[in-house]
Amino acid sequence: MSYKKKESYSPKDTESLKKKYNDILKTLGEDVKREGLLKTPERASKAMQFLTQGYDQDPIKILKGAIFKEGYNNMVLVKDIELYSLCEHHMLPFFGKVHVAYIPNGHVVGLSKIPRVVDVFARRLQVQERLTHQILDSIDAALKPLGVAVVIEAAHMCMMMRGVQKQNSTTTTSAFTGVFEKAETRNEFLRLISNKN
Repeated sequence: MSYKKKESYSPKDTESLKKKYNDILKTLGEDVKREGLLKTPERASKAMQFLTQGYDQDPIKILKGAIFKEGYNNMVLVKDIELYSLCEHHMLPFFGKVHVAYIPNGHVVGLSKIPRVVDVFARRLQVQERLTHQILDSIDAALKPLGVAVVIEAAHMCMMMRGVQKQNSTTTTSAFTGVFEKAETRNEFLRLISNKN
């Protein structure tokens, strides 16, 4: 049995973006009738729709669809969540890891929902600083926990491929609410995410 990937795209948006990518290729001096480029405008159109699908998704709804009453009141940590996003300044990728923790206040959320929330915001044109706070704010709003912590470590192609061209640089951003603003809880979180075992 062969594998068939199922994705859906707006025919109207696909056609509109396809024409624009065709114009970009021409402007760059490419021959759009060259075999290797014949389907590139359509592929690029669909890729951009996929990479920005987060605009059509509601992170609060995702989280509220899997909230459960639970008496657990210690840290819940999901670390090393893969991150792929597009920088809004150059529309080049940035990628890395996201670490998210919260301390429940009578409710927990299905663990798979946290990476889904990361993807909702990552699948938009972004800056890492805003992305960090959007993840934190949505978990805080939906769960109303005792505290939330988010750390993102990412490499930015706009720094690696162009501009300063520093291939080994990474950027770390963090945001904390509630009990994570206290040094003891925050340090426990930071210690846990630094443990690579």
